[in-house]
Amino acid sequence: MMNQIVLISGLSVLALILLIGILARMYRKAGPNEALIVYGFRGPRVIKGHGTVIFPMVENCRELSLELMSFDVAPQQDLYTKQGVAVTVEAVAQIKVRSDQSSILTAAEQFLSKAPQQREGLIRLVMEGHLRGIIGQLTVEQIVKEPEMVGDRMRGTCADDMSKMGLEVISFTIKEVRDKNEYISNMGRPDIARIKRDAEMATAEAERDTAILRATATREAAVAKAQADQDRVIAETASQTRQAEAQRDLDIKKAEYTEQSRRQEAQADKAYEIQTNIMQQQVTAEQVKVQQVEKEGQIKVQEAEIARHEKELIATVLKEAEISRQRIETMAAAEKNRLTAEAEGRAAAIRTQGEAEASIIFQKGEAEAKAMTVKAEAYQGWNQAAVVDKLLTNMADVVRAMAEPLSKVDKITIVSTGNDGDAGVHKITGDMTKIAAQVPALFEALSGMDIKQLMSNVKAMKDKPANGETKS
Repeated sequence: MMNQIVLISGLSVLALILLIGILARMYRKAGPNEALIVYGFRGPRVIKGHGTVIFPMVENCRELSLELMSFDVAPQQDLYTKQGVAVTVEAVAQIKVRSDQSSILTAAEQFLSKAPQQREGLIRLVMEGHLRGIIGQLTVEQIVKEPEMVGDRMRGTCADDMSKMGLEVISFTIKEVRDKNEYISNMGRPDIARIKRDAEMATAEAERDTAILRATATREAAVAKAQADQDRVIAETASQTRQAEAQRDLDIKKAEYTEQSRRQEAQADKAYEIQTNIMQQQVTAEQVKVQQVEKEGQIKVQEAEIARHEKELIATVLKEAEISRQRIETMAAAEKNRLTAEAEGRAAAIRTQGEAEASIIFQKGEAEAKAMTVKAEAYQGWNQAAVVDKLLTNMADVVRAMAEPLSKVDKITIVSTGNDGDAGVHKITGDMTKIAAQVPALFEALSGMDIKQLMSNVKAMKDKPANGETKS
């Protein structure tokens, strides 16, 4: 059973392959450059650009080329023109089968059984006959000078005959026209002679015009050269004059610029010296202000210290005196009570003794109070003395600070005419002495205190303790 199935399957596949092969052989295709002429029981058909099934035994097909045919049209016999001149004409024609079905069927009827050489021979005979007729209607000059006109006439004349054969003329081009009697070569000789004559005349005229132009140019060149020389001399003279004037102006400008530069340098040096002195004075003033602020701070500190000492003395000495007084009074009262209690008889003596002791204590307190007053006055006087002391102590620092800018000067240039006896280095030391002498006045202007009054206060304070001792 399995063998039968395999056999049937194999036969089926073989039959399918045979069927496909038969169908492939029956199917024919036509390319874009050919037409397939099918004929048989269904009549003639044209297949172009696609395929069809050809049934064997009842149908058949033939291929017809639709490609362009190019061949030479060169009659072996001479062609006679309208003038009776025998010429030989060689041309090239491009012809093809028309694309419509009727033209293809017409061309198939006439050329399908013929070889390409036979087909081209028939077409060439038709073309040569029409060419002979056209050449007989034209002159040699028209054929030679207007080959496109000949081609157009050929296409128009051959169109009907070619259409009857299912063909069309794509182009017709004349390659060469020649004759045995040298008619064509002699045809251009008159024109050549005329052209040659015209050329010789033009050459002569050109040479004449050239000679005239050369002479005119030479004369004009000589005149221009003379004029140019004259203009050059004038220009050189004017240029030299302008150069001299420019040199003169330049020298004057240089002198003016030199004088102005020296004047500006002198002004700059003087301004620099003035500005340096101003800056030094500003620096000195600022230093004095700084020292004044420091002095004022020190004075405030000293005043605060004096006030603190005064308060401390008040808090210590007076308080101790008060405490001592109270203690003594308490002791005196206790002693008085004790003595009163012990013996009323001794009251008078004890009262006398108590009064004496009270008098002593009173005198002691009064002495301590006076001492405190003296100390307070001494401290007040010491405040002015401290100011004077600090002033005298720091006066050297002020003078040093005022002279310090000179130590930072790298170079000092002294200009002296010799008429002033104080000029030179002596002038600088004298100025420094004057600056130092102005320190007290500067202190009075900044602090508002009179140094002479301070000194007199110091002298008064020096004499005051002696007077106090004398009074006591």
